[in-house]
Amino acid sequence: MWIDTHCHLDAPEFDADRVEVIARAQQAGVGLMVVPAVSSATFHTSREAALQCKGAYALGIHPLYVRHEPEQAALQALADALQKWQTDPRLVAVGEIGLDHFVPELQDEASKALQERLYVAQLELAVAAGLPVILHVRRSADGLLKHLRRLRDAGRPVAGGIAHAFNGSEQQAQAFLDLGFKLGFGGAMTFDRALQIRRLAATLPDDAIVLETDAPDIPPHWLYQTFQARVQGARSRNEPGELPRMAQTLSDLRGWSLAQTQAQTTRNALQALPRLASILE
Repeated sequence: MWIDTHCHLDAPEFDADRVEVIARAQQAGVGLMVVPAVSSATFHTSREAALQCKGAYALGIHPLYVRHEPEQAALQALADALQKWQTDPRLVAVGEIGLDHFVPELQDEASKALQERLYVAQLELAVAAGLPVILHVRRSADGLLKHLRRLRDAGRPVAGGIAHAFNGSEQQAQAFLDLGFKLGFGGAMTFDRALQIRRLAATLPDDAIVLETDAPDIPPHWLYQTFQARVQGARSRNEPGELPRMAQTLSDLRGWSLAQTQAQTTRNALQALPRLASILE
């Protein structure tokens, strides 16, 4: 069985055929999917998608959505949802949270400060709830690590989690590992030109890596369409059912058998998100 540790199954891209998408994933051997929310407006849809696929969900405010509602209202909604569903075994993390230092419209000082305040506040909520976190890392690893270390040094460490779609340096990778995190690899790893990501996928410790699709985003190379092709109507939607083929890429890079890859990445996912174990049982 494969675990897709990050797929946005509740996204509008799946509204027309979500049942079929789930069926294809299950037929491919993806037995468990984790659905992270991106805003308070998606808390219920993430949970409902997780229930529909008999998977898991996470609750958080994504850095790309920090302007979608007032800061305090968003944080209160998250606090309330974490309280409401605190005993739900399918709630496995706070996420997707983090910082994005790539999208141009969020790089002014006010937006960066807002991102950071929401990130820090959500880390505090995760600590209070005893939950791991699922981190959005895009040109922001050092900023994310700074606050994780601060909490650790204050004696209130975050309970680990996953650095999603990791594409940082070897030193940053090790820093996340030292803090008890796993690193998420998926579609980007399948591109021959993604030299840094592929090198990390090949050389990180065995217990460092979890698999993810980020569906409907980050399509693997066999689904990728150029901008011009998309303009002309070509489809490049990613699905959780693509995970085993991505796993084959990881197997090839590491010299593992597919069975080894499945066993190790499943073990890693259970370490990163411990509540997944009760769902599997």
